[in-house]
Parts: sequence; C-alpha cells; structure tokens
Amino acid sequence: MKKLLLIALAVLVAAGLVAFMVIKQQSGYTKVYTAVLTRQDLTSVVSGTGQIKPKTYVNLGATAMGRITHLYVKEGARVQKGQLVATVENVQQEAQVSAQQATIAAAQTDIASYIAAEKTQQANLEHAQADLEQKKLDWDRAQALFKAGILAKQDYDAKKAAYDLDVASVAQAVAGVNQAKANTESARGHLQTQIATLRSDKNALDLTQAVAPFDGVVTNEPVREGETVVEGIQNTEGSTFMTLADMSVVTAEVKVDETDIVNVQIGQTADVTVDALPDMVFKGHVTLVGDQALLRSTGVATSQSTSGTEEAKEFKVVITLDAPSGELRPGFSCTAKITTAHKTNVLALPIQALTMYDPAMDAKKPSGGVQAATTASAAASHPVQGVFLAEKDAHGRLRAQCGPVATGITGTTNIEVLSGLTPGQEVVTGPYKILRALKDRALLKRDTQTPVALTESSS
Repeated sequence: MKKLLLIALAVLVAAGLVAFMVIKQQSGYTKVYTAVLTRQDLTSVVSGTGQIKPKTYVNLGATAMGRITHLYVKEGARVQKGQLVATVENVQQEAQVSAQQATIAAAQTDIASYIAAEKTQQANLEHAQADLEQKKLDWDRAQALFKAGILAKQDYDAKKAAYDLDVASVAQAVAGVNQAKANTESARGHLQTQIATLRSDKNALDLTQAVAPFDGVVTNEPVREGETVVEGIQNTEGSTFMTLADMSVVTAEVKVDETDIVNVQIGQTADVTVDALPDMVFKGHVTLVGDQALLRSTGVATSQSTSGTEEAKEFKVVITLDAPSGELRPGFSCTAKITTAHKTNVLALPIQALTMYDPAMDAKKPSGGVQAATTASAAASHPVQGVFLAEKDAHGRLRAQCGPVATGITGTTNIEVLSGLTPGQEVVTGPYKILRALKDRALLKRDTQTPVALTESSS
C-alpha cells in the first residue's frame, strides 16, 4: 500500500514538472491565426438593395371629367400601343362633333352654290363683252357714215347710245363676277373656321377616351366602371385610370452607400437577385449613377431636406437587366452586386490582417543605432497601413514583424497587395482583439499547426 502511494506521488510530481515546463515554455507567447500569401484572382464588388422597376412606365390619367363607362382591360393585362383601354361618358362631346360635321356639310353646299353663281356671272360677263364688240363695230361704221354725210344724226346717236350701254353692261358684269368670287372666298373662310371648330370638338371627344401610349402591362388599376374621374394632378385619387409599364426593358433601382459610390461607374456589370425568385440571377449593367445624395432614413434628397442632422447617405444606381424574365414584376425587392474591378493573378492579403503601422517605431529599434534615433526624432507619428509578418528569429522562434503595405482593389475577404509583401510570406490574421494590441517583435505561437491557405470567398 505504501509502495502504491509512493508511485502515485511520483506520477503527480512528474506531471507537475511537465505542466510547469509547458507553462514556462509558453509564457510570453501570443497565440495567433496566420495565413500564407498567394496569388489569385480578385473581384471588387459593391452591393445595393432596391426594387425592380420598368425603364418606362406611365400613370394613365383622366383628361376629361365624367363617369367611367368602360374599362376594357384589367390589372395584369397586356396592351398594345394605341389600344383603347378606358372611356368616360361623352354624350355632349359626340353631339358637338355631329352638329359641327352637319354645319361643315351645309357650308360646303353653300360654297358649291357660290361657285355656281360665280360661273353664271362669268358667263354674263362673256356675253356682255361679245355684245360690246358688236356694238363697237356698229359705232365705228356709224362714225364713218356720219362723216360721209350718209347717216342721219338720229341713227348716229342711237349707235353711240347702244355702244355706251354695252360698255356699262360689261362693267356691271365684271362687278358681278368679283362679287361672286368674294362670296365664294368668304364661304371658304367660314368653312375653315368650322373645320377648326370640328378639330376642337373631336379633341374634346378624344379626351374622353384613354389609349395605351406603348406596348406594356397594366400594373395598377385603382378605379372601377361607374366611378367619376376628374382631370387633375397625377397620382391623386380619382384622376388616374391605370398604370402601364413597358416590361421589355427592366431595371433594378438600388441604393448604394456613399462610401462605395465613388467606385461605381456606368457600364459596369452586375448580378441582380430577386427575393421572390431566389434561384435566378439576372445579369445587367449600370446605366445610371445618381449625383444627388439621399438620406437613408427618409429617401429625400439632401438638397430638399431642411434637417441639419448628419446621417448616413445613399446614392441611386440604376441597373438595366440584359435578359429580363417574364416572371419579373414591378416592385419586387432585389439585391444587386456590382463588379467595380477585377484583376487576375494578384498577390492577395486577408483584409483582417491589415492594421495601422507607425514607421517611427521602426526607427526607434535598438539595432538602428544613432542614425535610427535621429530618423525617429525627425519622423512624426503618422501611422500608415501595415501588417504583422510571422517570421522566425535567429533562435527559430516565431516573432511578429510589423511592416508597411500598399494595397489596391478590395475583394470579398481579401485585398490586393501592390507593394511591401511577397508570395509565400506568412502574416498574422487574428484574432482581432489580439491583433489590435499586438506589438512588434512579440513572440508568437500559431493557433493551428499549419498556416491557413488563402482563398477568396464567393460573394
């Protein structure tokens, strides 16, 4: 029994010594996650949420007051350009058109009678002119005979009177022709007035009929037959028959955070997913980038807001879908992922490995000597972007080595390295709390035996 107790005590002592040595060996070490730098393809993506909208849509409003007599289409129906979709009562307008058409027909008959009178007057003029020519010949012979003393004075006077009478008759006939022409032109002028009035009456009749301005789909119909509509401001109750949308060109109108909008440009490609169609991804391209910032809480443009409170802002971005589906409906919620940059075979660094690096700390290292101290005094404390490398020292121990790094485009989880690092180097990636407080030259211990291999997560 005593022997067993001695053996157990020896085992406990040995275990204690082992634990003591392990704790002593690990004291001063910081457990970290690391990753080895590799080359890979990087894609920078900006996300935004919004809704599906047709590029072209219109609220078809009432243009005449009255009771709705017919609604020829229902919500969801497809219509063609020029198709009659609704009418309001138009008895008065139709009566005015019919009355004006009758007035025009009467005016045209009057013109025909004036033209006939004009022709009659022209015939009278021609007859008077022919008679005048005959009387002129008689008068000329009478003058010659009278000078020769052959013709009596009474006959001479009779010939002269007949000639003078025909001259007056021709003048009268000319006046009759001019008067007939004036009457015809006056009637034609009145006819043009009547035609203009008919156009006005027809327009008033047309205003009681709503037609589709383009091929599209009826997306909203807030009224019913028998209700009264009035012409007025769009989108007000009782002034809109229906909403028509041209679904041949479909867009996703999303809002992008102000910190990301600087990277979004027209023409960039995008993947659009719709909440109602989770298994479908629609390809598209950016066709509009808004210039006006919108308040995130209200959606009101900053130029129209009277509030002086600073808050997050967004910008509108419109993405036109390359191949829209017939299943899409206006108002569907959607998410767009816009590809703002893409590079192949670049050196990638985990985003979480980035920290702020102070070059002045390097200059203060003892190995720098007097020159380093001078540099440190000259250099102000201006932290720059950097990383902690996990490198072995002369004794084979893993230490943190802080250094600056220049970066390029940002992917989903990784960022492009422009300078400061090379492939195969091992960097500290976390945990965040430890990385934030990590010091240069600190002893490290990997939390895993093998450094993590970098892969860009799919977005």
